[in-house]
Amino acid sequence: MGITVSGRLILASASPRRIELLKLMGLDFDIMPGNIDETSRPGETAQSHVLRLAEEKTLSVAQNHPEAWVLGADTIVVIAGEILGKPGSPEEAAEMLEKLSGRAHEVLTGFYILRQDRGVHIREVVSSEVIFRKIAPDEMAWYTATEEPYDKAGAYAVQGMAGCFVREIRGSCTNVVGLPLCEVIDALKRVAAIRFEK
Repeated sequence: MGITVSGRLILASASPRRIELLKLMGLDFDIMPGNIDETSRPGETAQSHVLRLAEEKTLSVAQNHPEAWVLGADTIVVIAGEILGKPGSPEEAAEMLEKLSGRAHEVLTGFYILRQDRGVHIREVVSSEVIFRKIAPDEMAWYTATEEPYDKAGAYAVQGMAGCFVREIRGSCTNVVGLPLCEVIDALKRVAAIRFEK
């Protein structure tokens, strides 16, 4: 009963959000973070950037586990063509949130599924639009004083306290959290990595 994995599934990420989403599905998987340089390259579009990072994370793990299904992902926040990374200070977090306040922005997740011994690979980018209400100065000071913004792209967690800033999400909600479950589960099923049983 549940979802059965045909072989071993490895998540090439230490993201608590991605781990939680896959556990929510009842999937049995191992966690092996792919350690890579996440710096943007000159001339790289947001889509190509997020897809490259997902692929590099996956490959860094898959090279030692060719018999396993390896899933890597990367999520970024983009506003007016600018990629917002993870803030390193309250000032940086406030600067990012000021850019998002009262505006729409895009959340992109690239994911890559690889099974080397079978030559199976799937690369996809999923986009969601998030609309923030205007963030008041006292709310900004409150939020940036918490721990929440500092390991999140764009300095916010939609599933956390920052949910009170979100007026609307167009597209996949789980994509904004860090892993588009609909597309990932569909892709895994398509290549017979998983099967549903009652």
